[in-house]
Amino acid sequence: MNSQAPHLFSYYPYWAECFGTAPFLPMSREEMDVLGWDSCDVIIISGDAYVDHPSFGMAVLGRLLESQGFRVGIIAQPDWNNPDDFMKLGKPNLYFGITAGNMDSLINKYTADLKVRSDDAYTPHGEPGKRPDRAVIVYSQKCREAYKDVPIVIGGIEASLRRIAQYDYWSDQVRRSVLIDSGADILLYGNAERALVELTHAMSQGRTLDDMKDLRGTTIVRDATPTGWTEIDSSRIDWPGHIDQLPNPYEMKESNSESCASDNGGSADDDVMPVKIIPLPLQRKVDHDPEKTCIRLPSFEKVRNDSALYAHASRVLHQESNPYNARPLVQKHGNQEIWVNPPPIPLETDEMDSVFGFAYQRVPHLSYGDAKIPAYEMIRFSVNIMRGCFGGCTFCSITEHEGRIIQSRSQESVLHEIEEIRDKVPGFTGTISDLGGPTANMYHLTCKSETILKNCRRLSCVYPTICKNLNTSHKATTELYRAARKLPGIKRIAIASGLRYDLAVEDPEYVRELVTHHVGGLLKIAPEHTEQNVLTKMMKPGMGTYDRFKHMFDKFSKEAGKEQYLIPYFIAAHPGSENKDMMNLALWLKEHKMRVDQVQTFYPSPMSLATAMYHSERDPLHRMSYKSKKMAVPRDLKTRRIQKAFLRYHDPKNWDMLREELTAMGRTDLIGKGPHALIPAADAPSKRHQRPGFKPKGTAAGGKPGAKANASAKAAGSAKPAARSTAKPTAGRKPKGRTPR
Repeated sequence: MNSQAPHLFSYYPYWAECFGTAPFLPMSREEMDVLGWDSCDVIIISGDAYVDHPSFGMAVLGRLLESQGFRVGIIAQPDWNNPDDFMKLGKPNLYFGITAGNMDSLINKYTADLKVRSDDAYTPHGEPGKRPDRAVIVYSQKCREAYKDVPIVIGGIEASLRRIAQYDYWSDQVRRSVLIDSGADILLYGNAERALVELTHAMSQGRTLDDMKDLRGTTIVRDATPTGWTEIDSSRIDWPGHIDQLPNPYEMKESNSESCASDNGGSADDDVMPVKIIPLPLQRKVDHDPEKTCIRLPSFEKVRNDSALYAHASRVLHQESNPYNARPLVQKHGNQEIWVNPPPIPLETDEMDSVFGFAYQRVPHLSYGDAKIPAYEMIRFSVNIMRGCFGGCTFCSITEHEGRIIQSRSQESVLHEIEEIRDKVPGFTGTISDLGGPTANMYHLTCKSETILKNCRRLSCVYPTICKNLNTSHKATTELYRAARKLPGIKRIAIASGLRYDLAVEDPEYVRELVTHHVGGLLKIAPEHTEQNVLTKMMKPGMGTYDRFKHMFDKFSKEAGKEQYLIPYFIAAHPGSENKDMMNLALWLKEHKMRVDQVQTFYPSPMSLATAMYHSERDPLHRMSYKSKKMAVPRDLKTRRIQKAFLRYHDPKNWDMLREELTAMGRTDLIGKGPHALIPAADAPSKRHQRPGFKPKGTAAGGKPGAKANASAKAAGSAKPAARSTAKPTAGRKPKGRTPR
């Protein structure tokens, strides 16, 4: 498949460009009338409220299509019980574009313990219940009921992470591809600008979706593998279990004659090459065209009934994620084939600049009046400088959605957006709340060799060690920070995005810049755990790297004359974590005089490697085999609560549970008084439990009266969202200046 892509803005604009740019994309027929529109070419339906801001997917894609000359309307948070809500903008000329919003609808609604959340950050006033469970499926069905003949295009993070058969935490079963369940015509995964623009222009020229079956970044349904293609059986990669008799690798197997005729526009007697089936270990001995080679995953029925095969399929999918060498994936669902084309080619810097440079109003749609939308309030003064993440953390959905190749904006584009915020956004006081993205410090970091980049299949560029071919210089980020601080009217630039401290330690000058100018007393970082056997399942660095970073942080804070503290984040109940691991983590927290008041429990988001571990009790980071030793997975609610309780060992509400568990573990030495005790005995005097290192108000850490209290008390009480997908958009996190779509 061609690894070259036409420039995002090289297409001849659609005729409707004569209508110009809309102040807001219309949400009603009245707004369409004002704009002079008789109809919409594309109607986007979203589970989020409409905020015209580049951190909201519907705004980005709507403005992108507008720039290509199309008329785009938005139906935000329709009442799925009222068919009229899906018809209020009329019938679109080209298609309905459907997304659940910036978050997966189920992660948005339920906590990691499957409790219903009390609010929805993407809804006016934070009101819950404004989107259905499995919103992509529900919205698609309602659109089909409203207009049976209108094509349906699904996308966003909910669809993206469900493009093949996936384990569903909420029903505790493997579900079919959302493309099958929704009845949609095509699925766009990842950051979908390229696919969306090409698809929309092609449809405007009269081409059908059947004409675009090889479009990158899409998932479609086929009846069979096209003739002339070679299939590599993925189940031969890791030999996961019972092996059926191997087919002759040189045998030419035909698909049914009906599909051959259909795919080639002729009869079965035409002189065409039938499908060739190759077991993977023998593929190098067989001639085949790599441009017409696909990987056959185990079928939906097989992965549903066999968790080892599910883990194997997850492993293969992640190995086929580099857009420059990924092959199409095919997975049978009953008598249909889900066909996943390779990921889209990443956007170039000038394309990114254009996408973020549209005429966004940077505020919610006027129809919401003075209503506060919490997600917008969080990011309205933040700037997204890049996309993607090559960290590969197994519990995170950024990689599956945005990819491992970093896509960065130019410094000029970022500075212009800061000026736009300064000049246009109501309530701006001079502070940029975040200058980052999925990560704070991967801006313009890439592979030193384009050849190596295009042939690499590593799941992470920084684990188990930083790749020697990775450029780790943070010079571009440091220069951006310095230039941003010099802008008139800008008082402070904060860095709130997740910091990869294992990368930061490779560039001390960057750490000095960050600590001196961009930390407001507290810096959040995410070691996630202290125990090596758990960190290996997360693909996270060991605590030695944390210690190196902390040494730099303390040193540069002291040089700057600032009293600053790190806030480390940790995960409870991650696959591979046993209660003894959480006990050791609690002891580490106590030793370092840290208390965490809000902790996150592992949330099995669709398609992540850690979710494959959770479901299969196997480690897909290594070759699959039924003989592989199963790993510890905290699945039952009691164990998950115990592990979470260890992270909050200081909370009296958890002491009874921890006493029982420590007694069962034979660690009663940790119950009682003294510096080595983790929790007090049951008969200890009832009094308020003071946190370690507590100092009376007005006493400094060194004991001098009249100074501020020890800031470590404040740091220790810092919070992290209760659930994280996946996503750094992503799927379970609320936005921090990025665009998870």
